[in-house]
Amino acid sequence: MTISTVNSTTATTTTTTAASNSSSLGISSEDFLSLMVDQLMNQNPLDPTDTDSYLDKLVSYASYDTQTSISEDLGSVVDTISSSLSSLGIGYVGMTVSASGSTTALQDGSADWTYTLDSTAEDVTINVLNESGKVVYSETGNAASGTHDFSWDGVGSDGEQLDDGGLYTLSVDATNSAGKDVTGSTTVSGLVTGVDFSDGETVLNIGKAAISIDKVLSVLSS
Repeated sequence: MTISTVNSTTATTTTTTAASNSSSLGISSEDFLSLMVDQLMNQNPLDPTDTDSYLDKLVSYASYDTQTSISEDLGSVVDTISSSLSSLGIGYVGMTVSASGSTTALQDGSADWTYTLDSTAEDVTINVLNESGKVVYSETGNAASGTHDFSWDGVGSDGEQLDDGGLYTLSVDATNSAGKDVTGSTTVSGLVTGVDFSDGETVLNIGKAAISIDKVLSVLSS
C-alpha cells in the first residue's frame, strides 16, 4: 500500500484568542463618591475636612478610573487583532510549519517530510514524485513502527540537481513480512511564504504548495 496524503485546501478557520487579565480596583468611582459624601456629613464641625482636597482626590480617582477603562479597552482591541491575524494565517508567514500532507516545494535545495508507520514493516520504499507524477528519486526507508524524518536534497536518481520551486510528493510503499500493506501517514514541513484568501478559505503557501490552515500541526521555527 502506498502512504500518500494529498494536501487539502479545505480550510477551517481556527481562532487563537489571547486572554487578558484585568485588575480589579476593589472600589468604583461611585463608591468613592458615596464614601466622600458620608464623611462630609459625619465630619467634625469644629475641624471640617478641606473640600478642595477632597475634590482633588475625586478628580484624580476619576482620571485613574478612566485610564484603567481605556487600558482594558485597548487590551481587548489588541486581543481581537491578534485573534484575527491568527485566524487569517498572516501570523504564519515567515515561519516554518509542519502540516498533514505529502506535497511540498523544494526550498533552498531541500524538501522535508515525515512518514509514520502504524506497525513494523518488512520492506519500505520511499518515492519522490514530481508534478507530473513521475518518480524522480527512490530509496529504502526505515521499516520500524513509528515516525521517521525524510529530507531530500533535490538531487534526482539520475544525479541531476533539480531547481528550487518545484512541487514534489512523497509516496511510501510499505509491506510487512506477510506481504500485506502497512498503513501510515505523512506530513510536510516548510517555510510559509504567503497566505491565499481568494476562495474565501485560508490557505498557507509553502512555495507553490498549498496547505489548508486546519492541516497545520505545529510551528517549528521562526
